Amino acid sequence: SRSSVAPNPCVDAADACTADERCHRLRTAYVAQCLGRAAPGGCPRARCRRALRHFFARGPPALTHALLFCPCGGPACAERRRQTFVPSCAFSGPGPAPPSCLGPLDACEHSRICRPRLLAFQASCATTASSPDGCLRDQAPSCLRAYAGLVGTAITPNYVDNASARVEPWCDCRASGNRHEECEVFRGLFTRNRCLESAIQTFDGRWPPILPNQLDSHQDPEQSLLQVSTADAPLEGSSLLSMLLILALQSLF
Repeated sequence: SRSSVAPNPCVDAADACTADERCHRLRTAYVAQCLGRAAPGGCPRARCRRALRHFFARGPPALTHALLFCPCGGPACAERRRQTFVPSCAFSGPGPAPPSCLGPLDACEHSRICRPRLLAFQASCATTASSPDGCLRDQAPSCLRAYAGLVGTAITPNYVDNASARVEPWCDCRASGNRHEECEVFRGLFTRNRCLESAIQTFDGRWPPILPNQLDSHQDPEQSLLQVSTADAPLEGSSLLSMLLILALQSLF
């Protein structure tokens, strides 16, 4: 495993993406958009998020997921992971304090792009006390795919710091009035989701088969993608609802 050689797996993930023409092109596109300036002190957030959706929908899943979920053991790696998709434009702001979650939640409910992705996330990351990892029917891989599908939507989540793998959208429930319970249930999909937390923390268990193949310049790139896509295939036994929702997401692009 390159993780035993290099101390920062997120650097390995970036190198693997750069070595792949499609991943590199899509990543360059979203970085350019997310670092652009629509106005003084602002950014073209809509274009930034659209480019991010394209990256996660059209890029090789093994590489895009490696960038988003690279396993970290220190703050330098975790900070690079937190900065993966230029959060100053795509995730946080424009104010110093997060707004109420009701705004992005309502925007998502009325969006033909965001709403089916949120439904897919709820179905794929549903928790259960009867499973060791908290996921229904061993759905950790599909949970991560559904989570990645939310990046670039009105409820784009991200890591909250460089000291943990905790994630949440850029919002809170302090000003939610009589919808406080609804707001907390929504935030809990990220902050109190045992399946999602376990899936992110155990992603390093799938790390060795992914990046060495991609970083081996002597290996046929098409063969590498075939190997990692097989490891990333949906597991048998997934619910029909989850499969239909995932297919619905794919039809949006």
